Amino acid sequence: MTWDEVLEYCLAKPGAWRDEPWETDIVVKVGGKIFAFLGSESRTAVGVKCGADREIADEWLLRHPHDASVMAYIGRYGWNSLRIDGTIPDDELVEALDASYEAVLSKLPLKDRPTA
Repeated sequence: MTWDEVLEYCLAKPGAWRDEPWETDIVVKVGGKIFAFLGSESRTAVGVKCGADREIADEWLLRHPHDASVMAYIGRYGWNSLRIDGTIPDDELVEALDASYEAVLSKLPLKDRPTA
């Protein structure tokens, strides 16, 4: 998947919207919470919630030791950075994006969840 394809896929999720809370750093949110960190258009990675905690998220690091890394500052909460340059298969990236969206969505109050 390319950066544009990842952004398009994320924005197709119910209630998803693009935001730039920091200059040139693009994120995708649902209900006001980030579920994908895309950075700038020149980036080759996406930051996603890969598990409820670090132990679960570490499974990505074991599967893709050269293409997955712990995100700075929020990695201890299960967030990883995954390369989107074709080294991680597209179906696995889609799985990670879906899981991140669902993890964030499940923590939102019912009144803030999108109706699909």
